[in-house]
Amino acid sequence: MTATAVPDQALDAGRRPTWLTAEVLDDLLRWVSRDPGGAAPPLAPLAPYDGRPTAGPGGVPASTPDDVAGAVASARRAQRAWAVVPYSSRAEVALRFHDLLVERQDEVLDLIQWEMGKARFSAWQEILQVANIARHYARRGAAYLADRRVRGAMPGLTRVREVRVPKGVVGVVSPWNYPLYLAVGDVLPALLAGNGVVSKADSQTPLTLLWARRLMAEAGLPTDLWHVVTGPGSTVGNALVDAVDYVCFTGSTRTGRGIGSRAGQRLIGASLELGGKNPLIVRADADVAKAAAGCVAAAFGNTGQMCIHIERVLVHTDVYDEFRDALVAATRALRLGQTFDYSVDVGTLATEAQLAAVAAHVDDARAKGATVLVGGRARPDLGPFVYEPTVLEGVTADMKVCAEETFGPVVSLYRVAGDAEAVERANAGSYGLSASIWSRDTVTAEQLAGSIRAGAVNVNDGAAAAAGSIEAGMGGMGDSGLGRRHGREGIVKYTESQTVATQRLVPLGPPPNLPVERFVALGNRQLALLRRLRVR
Repeated sequence: MTATAVPDQALDAGRRPTWLTAEVLDDLLRWVSRDPGGAAPPLAPLAPYDGRPTAGPGGVPASTPDDVAGAVASARRAQRAWAVVPYSSRAEVALRFHDLLVERQDEVLDLIQWEMGKARFSAWQEILQVANIARHYARRGAAYLADRRVRGAMPGLTRVREVRVPKGVVGVVSPWNYPLYLAVGDVLPALLAGNGVVSKADSQTPLTLLWARRLMAEAGLPTDLWHVVTGPGSTVGNALVDAVDYVCFTGSTRTGRGIGSRAGQRLIGASLELGGKNPLIVRADADVAKAAAGCVAAAFGNTGQMCIHIERVLVHTDVYDEFRDALVAATRALRLGQTFDYSVDVGTLATEAQLAAVAAHVDDARAKGATVLVGGRARPDLGPFVYEPTVLEGVTADMKVCAEETFGPVVSLYRVAGDAEAVERANAGSYGLSASIWSRDTVTAEQLAGSIRAGAVNVNDGAAAAAGSIEAGMGGMGDSGLGRRHGREGIVKYTESQTVATQRLVPLGPPPNLPVERFVALGNRQLALLRRLRVR
């Protein structure tokens, strides 16, 4: 057995959260933007706890492309009034949402687990991130968006300000693996920047986003400013990209390429956080026990279903055996199961398709000669989509798990001779999202980080340090996407730069009665003088 099972609690957890009554469910589903008489078949997401519909036999109403167009039009009308609301008033809405979220977190923790199956601590980390984002942009957003005075064409006579104006209506397409953080965490700065928003809820986890939408209304957000649509990406998602003024997408690289191309055809901007095959480097001087514990947290947190989780571990040969044994022991000690409390470390995979994909990678590696050091099997006794945290050794380039994103609780070990080989292997492949380096020599490790192609490099942490530092940008390189969330770029990207130039006293160009040749000669002398004075 790979981990400590919690079967009794897992059996109890197969019931719908008791507070999620039919009346509460109806109240959540009314936030779906749709024509009640629409012909789109309802969605029927299944709870990973028991394989039954999360929203009951009626499912989740689905939107149509016409519903998307209506939602965007409604948000556009509401945005015009919202854009002139003082930033301080917008921030008050975000802060009220922050307080309500913290106060009522048990409900949304239940929903996140019910829809997606993660351990409760992993669900709570979404509360932490969203609350921090709400507070951060409420307090710092005005400074990020503040007007910037610059020198004009004629210093003293040309007054110039660079101002930020809202894009208009932002489309947010969010994934199932972080149904609160990766949805609401992107909506908050878009709203605070003065935009309207239309979100496409993921078809596996719509209830979590609808709960957040209802809470935002209670916090005072105007009703028509933020709409939620549901349905397949091929119809509803495409209709959204075709209607909004900016797109924020988190998901697979394949889908992200399609969205980026579609946005490019319309000449609108897009922020795309995509896949990853993230490496962790253990240097010869690393604290092996801490590195193993950090690897377990980064590889198996959220059941490995996070874009920044560790999948490849590159260990210096001098400490390889010691690290391998420590990692296997720490993995075996994990508590695996399904509960609505904090007694489990690793929960279930979200869907049958995700279980099949993870199992296929491990089975392929095993068939081609890799060794399963721990884990490597499904656990239907604990839940329909549960898979054991797995450590592989002897992975080679012909195995799918070597280069393809697994997106599950699977990590592979590789020996390296030193830093040069570790960096070379870390940079192999087309992804570049997150990386980790473990070393007692943090100065050298930080220097080494500059050689790694990744949007974030964590030193002596697996993944959370950079992702949790919300004043710094988060995003990828290469096939891991473009653009950043968090920090200044996380809100400025939802605006356009507008230059406002006011000319005083005299116009630009030759004054009356001065020959053009004389004006050009004076201009050339001015250029030479400014060069000698080192101006600009």
